[in-house]
Amino acid sequence: MAQTPPNPKNPKRSISWFKRFQYDKERDSPSDARNVLLVIATLIASVTFQAGVNPPGGVWQDDGGGKALHAPGSAIYASRKNPYYVFLLSNTLALSAAILVITSLTYKFPFHFEIWVATASMMITYASAIFAVTPRESVHFRFILITAVVPFVARFLIQMFKRFRKSKKRVHGDQTNCQACDQEVDGQTGQRV
Repeated sequence: MAQTPPNPKNPKRSISWFKRFQYDKERDSPSDARNVLLVIATLIASVTFQAGVNPPGGVWQDDGGGKALHAPGSAIYASRKNPYYVFLLSNTLALSAAILVITSLTYKFPFHFEIWVATASMMITYASAIFAVTPRESVHFRFILITAVVPFVARFLIQMFKRFRKSKKRVHGDQTNCQACDQEVDGQTGQRV
């Protein structure tokens, strides 16, 4: 008797291959998860850094021979103000978030200070590159700077909120215990008076 081949339209089978690659606390170690996140964050940082240094479409090589008003070395894509602005904001946000993940996952590792110096230098290099290739009239640089800070501020606020909730739980937990302590208890019988 011949066996029937597996049904390629079987939804259970199509979901199972996807679940195999999802994070599983019982199967995957935290070290493995950290390593995967570091690789992904490094790839994102590399791609976004390169896109900022060498914007899509490249840069103008000449001044246009008097026909067009553009400077040599400025981004060609910047001639389309709104799309270029969206690109810069999104790219800066992605680079900043990737750097936050990298520095967070390597905290207390050997050479952590050197990693901070390298990532700060990379952000400064990125900023100088986008300032060099972006015409002044096409972008408000303060918004790009704010965008670069957003992931760090968001992570800080999340951590403060978690600490606040944790301290509030401790305070409420202690208050319920203290309410019982405030009531007088008869020393001999153990009953409340």
